[in-house]
Amino acid sequence: MITYRILVKYFFLYIKNLKLDRKRIIIYGAGQSGVAAKRTFDNDYKVNKRIVAFVDDDQRKVGKTIDGIEILDAKDLPDLIRKKELDEIIFACYSMPIERKNKIVDLCLENDTRVLSIPSHNEWPSGKLQPTQIQKINIEDLLNRKSIEIDIKNIQKELEGKRILITGAAGSIGSEIVRQLLKFDTGLIIMCDQSETALHHLYLEVDEMHTEANFHSFIGDVKDERRMAYLFETYKPHYVYHAAAYKHVPLMEDNASEAVKTNVYGTKLIADLSVKYGVQKFVMISTDKAVNPTNVMGASKRIAEIYVQSLNKSIENKEFIFKNGLSYFNDIRSNTRFITTRFGNVLGSNGSVIPRFKQQIEKGGPITVTHPEITRYFMTIPEACRLVLEAGCMGKGGEIYIFDMGKSVKIIDLAKRMIRLAGLIPNQDVKIEFTGLRPGEKLFEELLNDNENTMPTHHEKIMIGKTREYLFEEVEIQIHDLIKHARNNDNLQVVKIMKQLVLEFKSNNSVFEELDLIKSILTN
Repeated sequence: MITYRILVKYFFLYIKNLKLDRKRIIIYGAGQSGVAAKRTFDNDYKVNKRIVAFVDDDQRKVGKTIDGIEILDAKDLPDLIRKKELDEIIFACYSMPIERKNKIVDLCLENDTRVLSIPSHNEWPSGKLQPTQIQKINIEDLLNRKSIEIDIKNIQKELEGKRILITGAAGSIGSEIVRQLLKFDTGLIIMCDQSETALHHLYLEVDEMHTEANFHSFIGDVKDERRMAYLFETYKPHYVYHAAAYKHVPLMEDNASEAVKTNVYGTKLIADLSVKYGVQKFVMISTDKAVNPTNVMGASKRIAEIYVQSLNKSIENKEFIFKNGLSYFNDIRSNTRFITTRFGNVLGSNGSVIPRFKQQIEKGGPITVTHPEITRYFMTIPEACRLVLEAGCMGKGGEIYIFDMGKSVKIIDLAKRMIRLAGLIPNQDVKIEFTGLRPGEKLFEELLNDNENTMPTHHEKIMIGKTREYLFEEVEIQIHDLIKHARNNDNLQVVKIMKQLVLEFKSNNSVFEELDLIKSILTN
């Protein structure tokens, strides 16, 4: 019976190998994943592929064979690609430097070699690789960088047994913070969001993880004072991660009052309640668009930064002067520490350019890019959230932590690579059209303005930005006035006050540019 089974297997392999139009494939990585990929193809008779070789960087493996397939030196791979002796390459190696991986992928795309990848072992159903999991490489895989290491022990020590509130928990950043927190022995995770459906999906996801962590979903809007006061009164959180915000630049340019209500007043309300109910640490999620802002969204986030920083300074100096704010601060001795984290675009977030490009490619194009020279910084969502947790734990209060975003990426180059990865030719199969900068949009994002500099921390990917200090009493009065006009939906007056608060706020491609012109005339 054993002989019969072996003969049948080799008979079908022989019939399969008779096909003349087989695709020639090299597997990069002669480890467990590479061997699993090879045997997956061997056992799937519908697959018309032939593994011609493995390649590997490990010189100890070079020259040996696996199931009769030779292992070649990875240094020889570029020559094989240039000679067009390959149809496909499968990446089954997870430790390769991203720079090297990018060079190989670009070389493959230039020579019409298809690029595939295999997910890590923990994503294999029942520990077995499935043929459907060997798929085209994603653009996210090429923008990822070396995995960021964080101080797990210190974070665990800080968060152990703590009640932790995440606002905007159903969003891209908020939901990932929740997932990261589930790895720690926290007391209670309170997931707060105003979006019922998104929060319900997050609850189901967390529930299906069969985690021992305690968690609770709380529907509420950060602008709703009574609802948020009830939240703090009921759960009395020790830590707050404030991720709730409006972030779409063109929408906020058209709805300036709403940007202020959520991004400024919402932040102020949660910060004030944190002081009242004795929260230990308040970690605010900010953005690189708050630096030299050219739009309402960025300016609103910068004002939120200014408020929490000046509030932190006021607490340090024991100065609770709230003439126009919430009166319950009188005689309170709070030790709440406010920490801000600032980073750029995150891959795969709601509204990110990459999901949009994918949709446009699937429809056959065109891909729309606002400007041929526009660039952006990118970071993965898990990477950003790991740094948020690290920065939150190391923060002593009043810092703005700036993350190392790596090199900025030209969006037109990103679009072309995504088209090529889909097996298509830019401007032939899928056209690229330039639509012009959107209201408030700028060509280059910055992590620091001209008057700021950074100090290093013990983590190479996290720096402390040294920013201008503001007097809390003055800030509180201006923000109170700003919120009053926002509630009256007086967008022009709202933006005018924002420009008084954030002196470096200069509108770009926006109806509010007239305010800068008037200011310039009056100054001169």
